[in-house]
Amino acid sequence: MSRTALIGNVTAMLEDAGFLVSDRCAVRPKSFDVAARRDEDLLLLKILGNVDALDAETGAEMRRLGEYLRGTPMVIGVRTRDEELKPGVVYFRHGVPVINPDTAYDLFVEGMPPLIYAAPGGLYVSLDGDLLADEREERGWSLGRLATELGVSRRTVSKYEDGMNASIEVAIQLEELFDQPFSSPVDVLEGADDVRDAEPTPSAPAADPDDEHVLHVLTSAGFTVHPTARAPFKAVSEDDDSPETRVLTGHSAFTAAAEKRARIMSSIGEVAQTRSVYFTEEHEKRESVDGTALVSCEELADVTDPEEIRELIRDRARAPSEA
Repeated sequence: MSRTALIGNVTAMLEDAGFLVSDRCAVRPKSFDVAARRDEDLLLLKILGNVDALDAETGAEMRRLGEYLRGTPMVIGVRTRDEELKPGVVYFRHGVPVINPDTAYDLFVEGMPPLIYAAPGGLYVSLDGDLLADEREERGWSLGRLATELGVSRRTVSKYEDGMNASIEVAIQLEELFDQPFSSPVDVLEGADDVRDAEPTPSAPAADPDDEHVLHVLTSAGFTVHPTARAPFKAVSEDDDSPETRVLTGHSAFTAAAEKRARIMSSIGEVAQTRSVYFTEEHEKRESVDGTALVSCEELADVTDPEEIRELIRDRARAPSEA
């Protein structure tokens, strides 16, 4: 299956599951293919045939954007270089959770989250340690007895009951011994932080020198500006007076390619519930494109009151509540 067909299939599945899905980010550079939202859940999705194609820089950018936009970066893919991805298993690439289309269908359409995750050494599950301790005590088994049944040490059993994750083989043994499962779902929509070591969000890249004057004006106007490296927009700007107000920010000469970016920004903003603004090098007759505000650098230079910048964006950009 071609990557275009795979993206189409995943998009259709998400729409069937009740997600609002953005237009495809058919521009370069890009770190994700589509944004999708259902209720409070925002996904930034990279869709790949071979998940090993996700490099470290793209993974870092996806994680940064997930933090800036209050969303979950995720890869939906089919295989690695060596094997097909297994259904019901969460993998990781550069700190980003990875699932296959069947797992995505189970999660988003059927409401069945995965129970297994891959880590160095094999496949693992997150155990409900309290339930395990209760069942062991109800049966009258000591830690030593259960350790003998499992072929592990008493200390290991104690760690399982304290919340340590276990191999899938141990999880199967426990289910057979007690005739019930002890596995807890992997919370993919929270980035699967419950089953992987927490890693700090990668540092933001430096701003493009060509954009520094625009970003400086936004900073002076009371925005915290997060430059991007691989996105259809140059930055995500957060209003310091209203941290929930975020603006996708672009800047360049307003060519046909720039207009395409502005339209994609509008589509992403509709899904991510942000405004979007494109700062142009030359004056534009239009004040917006598909809901993305157009503001010329000439207009920007004439602004003396920071509040005027907010007003320009509010007046010309589609508000998140209208999305």
